[in-house]
Amino acid sequence: MIERRNFYIDGMWVAPSEANDFHVINPSNEEPCATISLGSQADTDAAVAAAKAALPGWMATPVSDRIALVEKLIDIYQSRTEDLAQAMSLEMGAPIDMARTQQAGAGTWHLKNFIRAAKEFEFERPLGNHAPNDRIIYEAVGVAALITPWNWPMNQITLKVGAAAISGCTMVLKPSEQSPLNAMIFAEMMDEAGFPPGVFNLVNGDGAGVGSQLSAHPDVDMVSFTGSTRAGTAISKNAADTLKKVHLELGGKGANVVFADADEKAIKRGVLHMMNNTGQSCNAPSRMLVQRPVYDQAVETAAEVANKVTVGSAAEEGRHIGPVVNEVQWNKIQDLIQKGIDEGARLVAGGTGRPEGLNKGYYVRPTVFADANNQMTIAREEIFGPVLTMIPFETEEEAIEIANDTPYGLTNYVQTQDGSRANRMARALRSGMVEMNGQSRSAGSPFGGMKQSGNGREGGVWGLEDFLEVKAVGGWAAE
Repeated sequence: MIERRNFYIDGMWVAPSEANDFHVINPSNEEPCATISLGSQADTDAAVAAAKAALPGWMATPVSDRIALVEKLIDIYQSRTEDLAQAMSLEMGAPIDMARTQQAGAGTWHLKNFIRAAKEFEFERPLGNHAPNDRIIYEAVGVAALITPWNWPMNQITLKVGAAAISGCTMVLKPSEQSPLNAMIFAEMMDEAGFPPGVFNLVNGDGAGVGSQLSAHPDVDMVSFTGSTRAGTAISKNAADTLKKVHLELGGKGANVVFADADEKAIKRGVLHMMNNTGQSCNAPSRMLVQRPVYDQAVETAAEVANKVTVGSAAEEGRHIGPVVNEVQWNKIQDLIQKGIDEGARLVAGGTGRPEGLNKGYYVRPTVFADANNQMTIAREEIFGPVLTMIPFETEEEAIEIANDTPYGLTNYVQTQDGSRANRMARALRSGMVEMNGQSRSAGSPFGGMKQSGNGREGGVWGLEDFLEVKAVGGWAAE
């Protein structure tokens, strides 16, 4: 049993103000794997006070020095990749090979992209040739509360911490209590890198406790949150009284639109993408819209691919998917699979219950529904498990209508060999991101959504700008 009961506040590991233990469960075997402490109001106040006190000095630190510290952090991060991978595999169920490559690898990817963006970013620039004595200054928003999820822990922590640090913000990180161990390793790395006391602080807690305390705190200038749309709504309401800036990266119900001329690997690619991370990704292509001439074959292929996806313990090496994170999620997924059956969708792979041979652990059968329509619950709600919903369509116009008929707007996908149609679809789909023919977005591309998928953008230049205020100065004096 791992014990991590201290918080990182003002450059020191400190004991919580009161005993409030929380047991982290290993989803592969349903056994407790760690004990942490959840913070109280006093712990939150101490972390925010430390961040507030450190803010003037950190804002005044030259950008080049802030970048240099992040570069040092990358070196330390790379030396501890295995520690991070083992922690995430244990606490949230990512298979160890996937944890080493995708989960841990995401952190260095984002930090390097922020450094590239920051070195080209003009934090102070002229307004324009028409106004020689006007300047635009980009300065830190202030104290930033960073509230991160359990499903892609290092991905989200580095997207927030990297941007906040380079922008000159001081911060308080509250990781998910479901996957806190990797965040505490990350705090050790921030300490080793030599960030000044108070610049980075970590307090463990749940959403109702530390999360709510941070989002309402009068000395917090910004909340950057990744998680469910329900929680994002609550945070926005909680933050409203202090009019703080709120950045939200929330849920999704992405459409993967497969036209009749799609490449031969499109269906397999879409199914495997959906199953990656056991379906626990907000940008998962969970609705596969397939044009009628190829629909029947697509359903057959999707079922074959899903039936070949193996499920096993996160501790085992190999290309399988692991469990979902906890019992609450497992029960929710089971209920939604049953709902799909009850509402008349055709089950072609998977179904309710655990996969054969797995009697303990939060394992879900890789599941595919066919002949669904966009009004079914499985097409409307974010399932957050390895469940794919297939819907037929006739025309491009119908595909756009179905794809956009959702409260979400994070990522959509298009599979077609017609370049003009691909570009039309990219413009018509109401989402923050669109990916074509299996090509993911490039380094520095912004991540974020529209509608109930949130606001703001993470990554690259846009990620930096989210943590910056714009100051207009007239009558700039020559120096």
